[in-house]
Amino acid sequence: MIPSSYFIVLSIVLFFLGALGFLIKRDLITQFMSVEIMLNAANIAFIAFARSAGSLDGQIIVFFVITVAGAEAAIGLAIILLIFKQKKTIKTEDINLLKG
Repeated sequence: MIPSSYFIVLSIVLFFLGALGFLIKRDLITQFMSVEIMLNAANIAFIAFARSAGSLDGQIIVFFVITVAGAEAAIGLAIILLIFKQKKTIKTEDINLLKG
């Protein structure tokens, strides 16, 4: 049986890779995927902590996080498509939607 600490380390590595991808990459699709990686890293941590505690609470939280991630994927991709239709780019430097 694999120790829970391995899953925690995997979760930390995935979360920091997602955060690094979000901060370094400058297009919306890559940033969007990085947020999804960070959500999945949090899910792995919830499952690992629930496993070490012998509880099902972590799995219940993961169910809700997956539900929110699905809604985020649908709405986020729709917003990215609308931005692309309007601005003809998905680079974050080129998008100044809040400027009049």
